[in-house]
Amino acid sequence: MSNEYAKNERDNIEKYQAKGYTSNFSVVDGKLVDVEEKTKYTPQQVFVVEEHRYEGMSNPSDMSILYVIKTEDNNKGTALIGYGPTGNLNAAEFFKDIPKENYNN
Repeated sequence: MSNEYAKNERDNIEKYQAKGYTSNFSVVDGKLVDVEEKTKYTPQQVFVVEEHRYEGMSNPSDMSILYVIKTEDNNKGTALIGYGPTGNLNAAEFFKDIPKENYNN
């Protein structure tokens, strides 16, 4: 996990977009989906380059993780996932299922 970037999710997303991580991903039905292209990926097809954790300014239990992702077909982008008590359990399970060797590549 890197601390080199901003503490704000939007600022970090913009910095990674400038580096070519332009796709937006979300987790749907147990797959990572490119929101625009609709391409679907399994955990084994996903590589997490960086991750940044954030706490809510007004409520520390509002937490999120920004995942910077590269897929096996070289699609690069980000996924902002809520975690904690109000988090997205399906997304959390997906990222937990990514093989450890696919992190920080």
